[in-house]
Amino acid sequence: MTRLHGGIKAREDVPSFIGTLPGYFISGVEQCHFYSFQQVNLPDHHDLDTKIASMIIQNKGGAMNKSISKQNMIWEETIPGGAHWSFVMKRGTALRITDIEGGANLSALLYNREEKMERYNMADTLKAQHTAHLTKGFVCYSDMGRVLASIIEDSCGWHDTICGMSNAALVEKKYGKAEYQQHRNAMHRNARDSFLIELGKWGLGKRDIVPNINFFSKVSADESGNLHYASNHSRAGAFVDVRFDMDVLIVVSACQHPLDPNPQYAPKPVQLQAWRCGTAEENDYCRNFRPENARGFHNTELLYR
Repeated sequence: MTRLHGGIKAREDVPSFIGTLPGYFISGVEQCHFYSFQQVNLPDHHDLDTKIASMIIQNKGGAMNKSISKQNMIWEETIPGGAHWSFVMKRGTALRITDIEGGANLSALLYNREEKMERYNMADTLKAQHTAHLTKGFVCYSDMGRVLASIIEDSCGWHDTICGMSNAALVEKKYGKAEYQQHRNAMHRNARDSFLIELGKWGLGKRDIVPNINFFSKVSADESGNLHYASNHSRAGAFVDVRFDMDVLIVVSACQHPLDPNPQYAPKPVQLQAWRCGTAEENDYCRNFRPENARGFHNTELLYR
């Protein structure tokens, strides 16, 4: 057994997929270790493996938890709570994001891999589809009116788009200071700094941070405009399938949601599975979910003719 960043134990015979995969370049595997689903039932694993195995056996995500065929699977990774990562997803592939323990939050930013000045636009995404949250059928628009990604399946039902990310001041105020020098991998992390670390690996920086998506978190507004965070919204095994309709750089952070009322610093791990799903057809659910989406897909497909 080998202890990696973040205090997670890993089997030495499980491939980590660090570096180049067919059609993918994966970067920034800092403080993350990755597990293979095929390995989770082996003895002498970390508790996280046991939870993943239990989730698969008991199917806590419900009847919607459709399996991914081995022929379509590309890679599988687990991001420990509080960790961050960045990687490229190719057009015609999908990413299944799974809440392993329940109560996870995965903050995400999306950029056009070929021209990173084009990136996810929260305002256009919401107003074009008449929504304030994301779930199955909705797409993620770029600031050029193209579809970066689509939500093709979702057992959680609501993903926050309006509350942004945690920062160092907020995390210190809520949870206290815990720096690397004293606490090593038990240090307190925040999403903004995590994003900056990952963005720097791709030649991006502060000016490239935009309003993000918070997968698995639900925040609603009352009649007075006050925002309310829904505790226990995401159950163990809940998942969302995100199809990529362009070549996309995705940057993620598994830090807690900024409105999470938990007084303890306790970010949760998430599972990532990349698989081949194909591109959107004419009768695609997301393409026809909103009138504007058909135009968005047309704009996107002009790039790939």
